[in-house]
Amino acid sequence: MRNLLLLSVCSLLILLSCDPHRVYEKNIKIPDGIWYKDHKVSFEVLIDDTSSTHNLYVNVRNTSLYPYSNLYLFIETTAPSGHTIRETYEVTLADDKGKWMGSGLGDIWDLQQVYKENVKFAQRGKYFFEYQQAMRTDKLPFVLDVGLRIESLK
Repeated sequence: MRNLLLLSVCSLLILLSCDPHRVYEKNIKIPDGIWYKDHKVSFEVLIDDTSSTHNLYVNVRNTSLYPYSNLYLFIETTAPSGHTIRETYEVTLADDKGKWMGSGLGDIWDLQQVYKENVKFAQRGKYFFEYQQAMRTDKLPFVLDVGLRIESLK
């Protein structure tokens, strides 16, 4: 019985790890669950495919004690050429009635929201993405992790 359970868990993990559309995904822990205004979270992504289109996602893990229904981010993207774009982006964490979006277990909520759709990377090489919280507070509490996911639409 124990072996059957172990085999089932291992099989499930193998199936979940197969994600043919994922080009990149990384989540970074926010120390002590407090995102300071000057703390930037960085992602370095090697892009080889310039012919396919991609979707980019922002991942957020927060607790149910997070005091807002949204999260504004400054997102800075730097191409291999050095060209940089800085944008303000809003992640909607809860609906108008205060119901948390995404999936939750206990008081922890995970959300993956589309940031950009149908993106074609113009150059091969390293792209840098940098997030900074833009919520007009020096200490943003109850944000546990933030991340970036890039999917190929092949």
